[in-house]
Amino acid sequence: MKNNHSNHLLLLTFATLLISTSGTLGKFIDLPTAAIIWWRATLGALFIFGFCRYKKLNLKIRSNRDLPSIILGGVLLGTHWVTYFYALKLSNVALGMLSMFTFPVITALLEPFFTKSKFNPIHILLALIVLLGIYILAPELNFKNTYLKGILFGLFSALCYALRNLILKRHVNTYDGSVLMMQQAIIVSILLLPAMFYLDTSNIKTQFPYIIILGLVTTAIGHSLFISSLKHFSVSTASIIGSSQPIFGIIIAFIFLNETPSFKTFIGGSLIIATVIIESVRSRK
Repeated sequence: MKNNHSNHLLLLTFATLLISTSGTLGKFIDLPTAAIIWWRATLGALFIFGFCRYKKLNLKIRSNRDLPSIILGGVLLGTHWVTYFYALKLSNVALGMLSMFTFPVITALLEPFFTKSKFNPIHILLALIVLLGIYILAPELNFKNTYLKGILFGLFSALCYALRNLILKRHVNTYDGSVLMMQQAIIVSILLLPAMFYLDTSNIKTQFPYIIILGLVTTAIGHSLFISSLKHFSVSTASIIGSSQPIFGIIIAFIFLNETPSFKTFIGGSLIIATVIIESVRSRK
């Protein structure tokens, strides 16, 4: 049992690392935000479809009663992606990721309304520590520039992401995580398709390698692993452990975008990592 838990925890952490590449890619790719998300969703869906066919997974929606929540989850995922990438474009990788990573706080507060679980004081405490870490990490704001807009987009993205994870929680024991992710990516692709007729994507050839990484590594593999982890962890636990994403994202941005973290980044990051370790040990018990 302990080995199984360690394996599940390792896969969740690996999923977190892969998903955290979205910050640098979202900032770096030189395309309109809606176009980036459409390519991300479309390529992600194709990659996952190939994997599901290889694994001979059942791709059908098994009950009409599941359809509304799966569609709603896809709408929320698309909204989360678009607003998150706007947050990255308007600010920087650190601020965009950190403002979006208020979602563990939102998840911990909303989960009792979606499941039979009760408010857990430990989750609230850990979520508040994460929030404090994010507050310390955030740079000084100048309300005359776009940083405030970036934070607001990030906070709204966090709300959409938390709601989407809570809605999908009810389906993880019925559907494979890869199947759920494929279904949601298809929904996002369909919703954004009309925008592709009006956006300037003339430089897509130069951006395509990065789009492929975003669709395959970040979306197809990362998000499928994260959804699968909900079979073994509560949404709050997975969200709090996933709070290490900004740390990974800041490191990746430093390496590839030369965005240098400040001393406050290390202090706030230490608080976030501390909550990840505490929740990992607590969930093991």
